[in-house]
Amino acid sequence: MGAGVSSDLDAQKGTTNFQLKTGLNDVPESCISSIFIYLDPPEICKLARLNKAFRGASLADFVWETKLPSNYRYLVEKVLGRNPDSLSKKETFARLCTPNRFDGGNKEVWLDKNSGKLCLSVSAKAMKITGIDDRRYWNHIPTEESRFETAAYLQQIWWFEVVGELEFEFPPGSYSVFFRLHLGKPSKRFGRRVCNLDQVHGWNTKPVRFQLSTSTGHQISSECYLYEPRNWVHYHAGDFVIDDSNPTTKIKFSMMQIDCTHTKGGLCVDSIFIYPSEFRQMRFK
Repeated sequence: MGAGVSSDLDAQKGTTNFQLKTGLNDVPESCISSIFIYLDPPEICKLARLNKAFRGASLADFVWETKLPSNYRYLVEKVLGRNPDSLSKKETFARLCTPNRFDGGNKEVWLDKNSGKLCLSVSAKAMKITGIDDRRYWNHIPTEESRFETAAYLQQIWWFEVVGELEFEFPPGSYSVFFRLHLGKPSKRFGRRVCNLDQVHGWNTKPVRFQLSTSTGHQISSECYLYEPRNWVHYHAGDFVIDDSNPTTKIKFSMMQIDCTHTKGGLCVDSIFIYPSEFRQMRFK
């Protein structure tokens, strides 16, 4: 009888030891993948380092498809020049999170790594600028402070007008448009940043008018004085909304100060940014 009790205790002890050895490696990949759907991309990548099961679950296409925007196939074809079916969904997300240039390198699009939201930028070189071909008024200056490595610099002019257009397929949502401008001419001297303000004038006399219109019927106009010399400032041009019924949307944006009673100058025009409106407070506060 004593031997029987001893055997039962040994069996229970063995079962207990077996249960204690159960760990994260024993969780099915399918269960882990189902949890990953509710996590942000950076969290998924961190957890993928835990073990083989988590790493395998992090590669599931159905996980990353939930992180991609609804127009990801359009982006892969237009921006990456690839067949969307030739890439895994995780690789698609990773490539689209890297800024990718298109339309001659003067436009750039990327996904926010945390949310998968679409962001876009258009260089001054892709815009129509009055007098840009006359070096008495404008010239393009190289600068490390621009994502396009160059900005349009205004020396002096009477009629100031910058107009740009973009036709693109946006995921549904609300978007904000910003002009990135700088009063003064930034450069480097002996490795230090300097800013020449000698030609800055005329911007406190009359405000600049910003306008935004879309093929979906949005029309916005606002006025603002330019401020903060020596610093890059994002000036809000307006917002627009995309719904499910808009495959492609044409956007026109402009800024002008056409009061010819005075000249203005000393302004750098770098680019415009289009961000989800929810990013506005976070990025341009």
